[in-house]
Amino acid sequence: MKIKAALFDLDGVIIDTETQYSRFWGEQCRHYFPDQPGLENVIKGQTLVQIYDHVFADLPDEQPLITERLNAYEQQMSYDYIAGAREFIESLRQQGIKTAIVTSSNQPKMKNVHRSHPELSELFDAILTAEDFTESKPHPQCYLRAAQRLGCEPKECVGFEDSFNGLRAVRSAGMTVVGLATTNPADAIKPFADIVVDDFQHLQLNDITRLATQ
Repeated sequence: MKIKAALFDLDGVIIDTETQYSRFWGEQCRHYFPDQPGLENVIKGQTLVQIYDHVFADLPDEQPLITERLNAYEQQMSYDYIAGAREFIESLRQQGIKTAIVTSSNQPKMKNVHRSHPELSELFDAILTAEDFTESKPHPQCYLRAAQRLGCEPKECVGFEDSFNGLRAVRSAGMTVVGLATTNPADAIKPFADIVVDDFQHLQLNDITRLATQ
């Protein structure tokens, strides 16, 4: 089956932000849960709603304050590309592959990213954010909607993810799965991916196409 579309998570896949988010959530967790060191590592890859439900459920009055801090933090974050990401995406488009961002980030966050990278609108045929979904990863809804938006069948798509929930979402959607070992160790995400890479510097479309036809 020929690959017709490539679907990318944002943080830890296209943009190198995971260490910055770990720093932010580390500060919040140490403030609210000083007796649980390393809690920020447990919530990696979770959406804001999931973090609130799983960790801050007993602090409903604090959640709006945390959100305000997060919004302010995201405005001053750096949004550097993962090594080779832009070049890889450009090469896909030159080969006629459709591209989309599939992220749990919201529109205000994407505005911050666009300020740093106005070229995103040229690199991607579609950008789907949290406002486009009713179910969070690991539910496959976001990837299935992205495939539909691009006019492709799930089996014609490849999804790029770094988090366990994201990898599960791509797999559940019936797509070829590429895992980025940017947030979690390669050995840890290997069971959830068809191929694992450190970044995009040495990845070729042919490497993925062979997997899709096996």
